[in-house]
Amino acid sequence: MTDSRPATRRTVLAAAVATAAAAVASQTALSPAAAFPLPASPSAPGRGGTGSGPRAGSTVDYRAWTSAADWRSGTGQGTRVAAGRRPGIAVAAPAGTTDYTDPHTGRTAAWEYAVWTSPVHRLPVPASELVASWNARTPAGTWIRIEMRGTYTDGTDTPWYTLGVWAAGDEDIRRTSVDDQGDGKSSVWTDTFAVDDTSTGLRLASYRLRATLHRAPGTDATPVVWRLGAMGSDVPARFEVPASAPGVAAGVELDVPRYSQNTHIGQYPEYDNGGEAWCSPTSSQMIIEYWGRGPTAEDLSWVNPDYADPQVCHAARYTYDYQYSGCGNWPFNTAYAATYRDMQGIVTRLDSLADAELLIRAGIPLITSQSFMESELDGAGYGTAGHLMTVIGFTEDGDVIANDPASDSNEAVRHVYRRRQFENIWLRTKRYNANGQVRSGTGGICYILFPAKPSPAQRRALQSLGIR
Repeated sequence: MTDSRPATRRTVLAAAVATAAAAVASQTALSPAAAFPLPASPSAPGRGGTGSGPRAGSTVDYRAWTSAADWRSGTGQGTRVAAGRRPGIAVAAPAGTTDYTDPHTGRTAAWEYAVWTSPVHRLPVPASELVASWNARTPAGTWIRIEMRGTYTDGTDTPWYTLGVWAAGDEDIRRTSVDDQGDGKSSVWTDTFAVDDTSTGLRLASYRLRATLHRAPGTDATPVVWRLGAMGSDVPARFEVPASAPGVAAGVELDVPRYSQNTHIGQYPEYDNGGEAWCSPTSSQMIIEYWGRGPTAEDLSWVNPDYADPQVCHAARYTYDYQYSGCGNWPFNTAYAATYRDMQGIVTRLDSLADAELLIRAGIPLITSQSFMESELDGAGYGTAGHLMTVIGFTEDGDVIANDPASDSNEAVRHVYRRRQFENIWLRTKRYNANGQVRSGTGGICYILFPAKPSPAQRRALQSLGIR
C-alpha cells in the first residue's frame, strides 16, 4: 500500500530523530570531478540562480539554475551552454575519462565526463535539511551525477555529497542513491541531506551544486541538464501545525486521472514488491497524464499486455532507485516526469494548505508526502509510515480532495479528507506511532510537476511560492 521503509531511510527533519550514528565514510572519491581542484569554499555569497527567496515567516528556500544566464554564472569544465527553448548544460569537449563500476550490476566501463559547478547560494535561513532535484535528458550511452557541497554555520565545509546517480533509462547504468555518506555533522539519507543533531544549533549556511555529465567514449552523445536546484529548509520541530482557513481554491477540483496502486499488487515485484509500494510513481503518473503527456505504445511494449494501466508499471520501473530498493526517491520521480515533452518537476516544501490552494487555483495539482496512524485521517482506512498522494482540489468548505493511490480500484481513488487532519499530518515534523514512539513527519514535502512554459497565471502562482 505505502512506502513502509524505516524512517531513517526517509529522514525529513533531523530534530525528529535521534542523533545519527557515528560518521561514515565520505563518497567524494566516487566522482571523477573530484580530480579537479575544488572551487573556492562556499562561504561567500554568489549568484544564487532563479527564485525569489522565502516569504516572511517561512524557513523554506528553493533555488534553481535554469536559464542561459544561470548556466553561464557557474563554472564549467568541458561543458557548454546548450541554447534553445530550454537552455541547459551539455558536454562540449570531455574534461577526462573515468571508470565507473556500477554497484548494482558489477559492470565496469570507461566514460568521458564534463563538470558544471553552480555559484554559491547563501540560504536566507540556514537549513537543517536540503533536497536537490533536477530535470535532464540522458540519451542512450549517457548519465549524470548530482552532488552538493555546503558550508556550515560554524564555517567548516561538508564533503561533496552525492545526491543521485541518474539516467532516464536502465540499460547503461542503474540509477541509484548512495548510502553511508556523512562527516560526523551531517548525513545523506537516500535523497535528503540532514544535519545530524539540530539541537547543537548547527545549520547549513550555504551550498553549491555540481553536475557531472557522462557519455560513452568516442561518441557525440551528451546529457543535457535543463534545471538543477535544491530546497533548503529548517522547519521547526512540532507535533501540531497552525490551522489555515479555506481560501482561494474553495470549490475548485482539477480533472486529474485516477490510478490505483493496489490494482498492481504482485506485478513486477523486482520493483519494490510491486504495486503495494508504488504510491509515488502512481501519483506521478496521474499528474503527467493530467498535463497531456505519457509513454508511447512502444515505451510500454515491455509490460505484460494482460496488465491494466501499463503506464503505472512503466513509471515504477523508471523511478526505481536500485540502492533504496524502492520507487519513492523524491527527485527520481520529478526527474522522471521531466523526461516527457516540455515537462519539469521539482521537490520542495510548502508552509500551509493555503500555499497548495494557490497552485490548485492556477490549475497545478501537487503530490504530498505524509505519515499517519489510521485514526488520524478519517476515511483513509489505513495507517502508514510514509505515503504519497495527489492533491487535486478543495471542497467549498476547504476540505482536501485527493487522488489517493492506496485504493482498491481506479474508481475508488478520489477521496475527501478533512482539512485540519490532512494539513497536520502533512506539515508536522514529529508524530507518535501506534506504539507511542516519536517518529519523524514530512514537514510539508511535495512534488510539483508543471509545464516548461507555464501560463501567466501558473507562473505567478509558482513565483509566489519562490519557484521560477
